[in-house]
Amino acid sequence: MKLVACLRVSSNGQLDAYGPDAQRADIKGWAKANGHKVISWHQDAISGATDAVDRPGLSAALQDLERADGLIVANLGRLARAVTTQEAILAAVWCRGYRVFTADQGEVMQDDPSDPMRTAMRLMVGVFAELDRLMVVKRLKDGRAAKAAAGKKATGSYAFGYKGHGKGRDRDEVPDPVEQVTKARIVELRQAGTSYRTIAATLDQEGRKPRRAKRWSAMTVRTIYERATA
Repeated sequence: MKLVACLRVSSNGQLDAYGPDAQRADIKGWAKANGHKVISWHQDAISGATDAVDRPGLSAALQDLERADGLIVANLGRLARAVTTQEAILAAVWCRGYRVFTADQGEVMQDDPSDPMRTAMRLMVGVFAELDRLMVVKRLKDGRAAKAAAGKKATGSYAFGYKGHGKGRDRDEVPDPVEQVTKARIVELRQAGTSYRTIAATLDQEGRKPRRAKRWSAMTVRTIYERATA
């Protein structure tokens, strides 16, 4: 049987320990053990509560079903982590005559009036997947609130000149010695009347590295200077 695989990881890395490599390995292992062939792979980096129409990877997988027999995901939680979304996706696949499989449980069977427990068990899996997502979100929210109450940086990236230190609720921003020196150099040059463009070129010549880009830009230099002197 030809199958189209769809992987999903959370849009927030903190919410997802079951990454695409692990999902891919589980799907490959199940397909091989059961004599199926995965003909294409699609992936989303998005919350499992997101509607199917807003998931480009899933949308592409559903379109790809035209040349396959069914859809496979690592588990129902990878398909969706909201019961309504899970059921909508399953219905969309089934109504087109295709089948759905998970690497951990095998085929997800359609509703059968003579077997109401089948539907109930599937819905329960969806309920607990949604509950797990909501509990993780709550823990993260509570952790951020606790950090903010303690006067620590709770969310977002660190400004140039600072870096994260510690783990979990103890993580906070601390000065980055190398970036602090670069920031001081920017302030020194600017207060001497040097243009932002010239400062950027000077930093490149001196071998001072920006945080992400390969070279300094006048806009980045200006942002750092204005924050440093605000």
